[in-house]
Amino acid sequence: MATVSVGAYESNINQASLPEILADSLRCTLQHTSNPLPMAKGEITEVEPPSNVFSYSCKLGERATSDVIVRLRTVHGRDDWFYSHSEILCAKSKYFAVRLSDDWPTYHLLDSRNCVEVICIESDIDHHVNLLRMLYSNLEEPVGDMWHSVKNALGMLKVATKLGCDAIASKCALYLEAVPWEESEEEEILKALPAIMSSTHKLVAGLGAKVEPILARLQPVDTASIRNVFLSAVHMATLSESGSNNLEKLPSDLKVAAQEQVEYMLEEDDDAPLLIADDNLKAELKKHFLKLYGEFKDGLSALVTNSIPENLEVAEKAILEKISDLVWAWRMLPQVGLISDFVELWVEASSDVTLALNSDKLRDAFWNTKLHVVEITATVLKAVGYGNVILTANKRTQLVKVWLPFICETKPILDTLFAGEKIAMEMDMDLCQSIENALVSLVLSLPSVDQAEILADWLRWDHARFPDLSEAFEVWCFRTKAAKRRLSIETPKSANAISSGGNLQGGSLKYS
Repeated sequence: MATVSVGAYESNINQASLPEILADSLRCTLQHTSNPLPMAKGEITEVEPPSNVFSYSCKLGERATSDVIVRLRTVHGRDDWFYSHSEILCAKSKYFAVRLSDDWPTYHLLDSRNCVEVICIESDIDHHVNLLRMLYSNLEEPVGDMWHSVKNALGMLKVATKLGCDAIASKCALYLEAVPWEESEEEEILKALPAIMSSTHKLVAGLGAKVEPILARLQPVDTASIRNVFLSAVHMATLSESGSNNLEKLPSDLKVAAQEQVEYMLEEDDDAPLLIADDNLKAELKKHFLKLYGEFKDGLSALVTNSIPENLEVAEKAILEKISDLVWAWRMLPQVGLISDFVELWVEASSDVTLALNSDKLRDAFWNTKLHVVEITATVLKAVGYGNVILTANKRTQLVKVWLPFICETKPILDTLFAGEKIAMEMDMDLCQSIENALVSLVLSLPSVDQAEILADWLRWDHARFPDLSEAFEVWCFRTKAAKRRLSIETPKSANAISSGGNLQGGSLKYS
């Protein structure tokens, strides 16, 4: 009897390993006696093949007609015997064909049967059993009826590769390439397949060509394809219901999904962003964002100039969709290098936007829209206040003078409406803190005279608690009091430092 042992993923056994193989063989056979042979420990009785597959006249586990014992063993002591038939094993497995050939010595012990021992790891032993069953099945049957799951097919592929079962390995590869995978299954495939492809398996011909298509869905994509998908996703992410001509109603979840994936494609996490915006991509994105900006501004102007619509909620819904898309677009601007362009646009439009929202028609309405306008303005204030976008002193002053009173007046009303469940969103703590910090930084970047005017107005407001500009006020007081000393301004003792008009009197400016 020739007993052959193979490691869990071993594929190439040469003549040099024959003494060790035979030693293992003799060790396992001396534990058993010849006729009559009782049922051995771990012996598997006759195994019926699946009812939907072809079966040979003989069956796996059919002791009376078998001439080979396949012994599956694990290092943890599991020892299963399968009475098998050399004709079937040799026809469908190169490994068994080699080990049962005349080139290998045969010992007629153990009921005159050959014994082929296969060493398995515990997690793979069921896949070995399934493979033995498949050797007795009709492999022309539909693939899906055989493997049932990605886990089974992958396990079978590893075993089929080890034992040189071309037909089964091909079926496994075909199944894995065609079915969907879960994330955990993808990880298993990525761990197992490259190892199979890079190993020295010679028992399965052309295995690499069969396995490579499985990984095709996980291969990197060229830049042109990524760009095409990205721009299509941006189109969907900014598409309004009125713009979806072929749909009765644009599915909101599809739009949200598109927005999320656009953000993910630009995000730098453990992996690099999928694409970096070049000049051509920036030009394409600028068209999309300018369109959103124009639609919002035109829609707002039309509401103010036209007659009051009968249903303000319906009117706001159309405006709210545009401003909501703008809020999303503003999150993208820094990542695609367009923040400066749109900050300039927003500053130029600030007076028109606030005048429209404070008009008689909209003063007591459109609160959700006003909240989104505040969100965009917060982004602008941060960009300018922290020096990420450089504007002239005049434009910075205009930005503060327009938006500071609007935010001060809007915040308490939004809080009341949210508390009364009249609106679904609020100016939360993070947004308020962001606005406050940006405004303090922005005010302190202005000429001292402009700071004085802004702070004087702020201190007169009853709702000066938000935004809290105390820090800017303190810094302004210190700077103003220390200005002459710090700049070495000489003032005659007989002259007043500051006239009632607020001008320096009788002094000259010197820089030390």
